[in-house]
Amino acid sequence: MKDFRRKQFGSFVQKFSLKGKKVIEIGCGRGEYLSIMQKFGVEVYGLEHSAASVRQCIKNGLKVSKGFIESSTDSLNDFPFDAFFILNFFEHLPDPNSTLRGIYNNLTDDAIGLVEVPNFDMILRNKLFSEFIGDHLFYFTKETLSSTLRQNGFEIIECNEVWHEYIISAVVHPVKSSVVGMAKPLFHRVKKRKKMDISHFYKYQTQLKNEIEEYIRRFKDKKVAIWGAGHQALAIISLMSLADKIKYVIDSAPFKQGKYTPATHIPILSPDILEQDPVDGIIVMAASYSDEVARTIRQKFDRNINVAILRDFGLEVV
Repeated sequence: MKDFRRKQFGSFVQKFSLKGKKVIEIGCGRGEYLSIMQKFGVEVYGLEHSAASVRQCIKNGLKVSKGFIESSTDSLNDFPFDAFFILNFFEHLPDPNSTLRGIYNNLTDDAIGLVEVPNFDMILRNKLFSEFIGDHLFYFTKETLSSTLRQNGFEIIECNEVWHEYIISAVVHPVKSSVVGMAKPLFHRVKKRKKMDISHFYKYQTQLKNEIEEYIRRFKDKKVAIWGAGHQALAIISLMSLADKIKYVIDSAPFKQGKYTPATHIPILSPDILEQDPVDGIIVMAASYSDEVARTIRQKFDRNINVAILRDFGLEVV
């Protein structure tokens, strides 16, 4: 992902002549993306609600303020900004319209923006039932994201599927008018939309549950681990009732290690545990990183460990 962001940010800065300009990330977390963006010669700022994350950003030398945009009248420190980006945070917002209008009013007239959300069309195509999690309050298609952005004063320059089609990425420009969200009346013929059939989610969930349980039964004495503590993996662990079937969960992110999976309370440990307390089988649930993780297991740990990867079509032993 870091390589993808470096290429993306570099192109974004060059294409829209942002070098030396003020760019803000809304919902910047611990500043991972701000640090990348900063390397392309822009003056970066961040807005983050978590006090702990803000402290970490400041410790790393980043200009980050604690806050949250709740209305169109909210003013940010150091505004107006020449560009903004909001990456996989928009879907968490309780009132995305108010936040967008607040962002709009903190931008220069010729500003540019980058808005990214998980791709609901891809979730439907690939039957990713594990993507339905409590802190994702909204799900967007290209059509609904574009509509939301337009009704809050933004023109869509481009809107594409990126990162293995998992993300919808929209580049936008604020359209200045007397009233944000009030567009000229347009007249279109409309028709009733068909109800969405999501029965395939349940069918795939049942299929996957059977495949995982069959895989685990191959090994005695709970000698199976899961690699990956992302939201998809955590949802599957809970939905499949794996609490008493998995020895531990492995994740390479230090901030997750030493904690427990929500609802199922399985310990999350560093990869080093494979040397200290080995298992016979590992189910890799690391999305686009899964093949890389499988190679790491083969190269750094016991080559005889049985490895299975969670694919879009089900479980694959590799």
